[in-house]
Amino acid sequence: MYIKEIKDMINLMNENGLTELEIEKEGMRIRLRKGPGGYEKAVEYVAQAPSQNTLISNTAAQSAGEAKKSNTIDVKSPMVGTFYRSPSPESPAYVNIGDTINVGQVICIIEAMKLMNEIKSEVKGKITDIQVDNAEPVEFGQALFTVEPV
Repeated sequence: MYIKEIKDMINLMNENGLTELEIEKEGMRIRLRKGPGGYEKAVEYVAQAPSQNTLISNTAAQSAGEAKKSNTIDVKSPMVGTFYRSPSPESPAYVNIGDTINVGQVICIIEAMKLMNEIKSEVKGKITDIQVDNAEPVEFGQALFTVEPV
């Protein structure tokens, strides 16, 4: 679990008015609990056997998350490396929020071991979110873009 993921969880709580959030991922359970004066217990790590799915303890957040997931697709990183939105610092980004992309279109670059790997879209759709900042490290399977299929 990375700091960015924990910050995203806190943002999810704030955006949806949640007071408690519990997530199980890869044998790790994190529970965030917000009291009247702020976060009472910021993070609680408990080693557990790997679970099948993420668990959110608030049904409103579940339905909001399911609604978002049902009509969008996350384009995920196929490798570990550094994410770049454009081929060079002077060049414009391959894609921006609101752009329509086609299958096979280059949408970003991931640098791995000094090699620049063009990442091509596997879906046709509209970019609704860019989930990684330029020049940020990414993990295998990490969501890079959110796409609404067309």
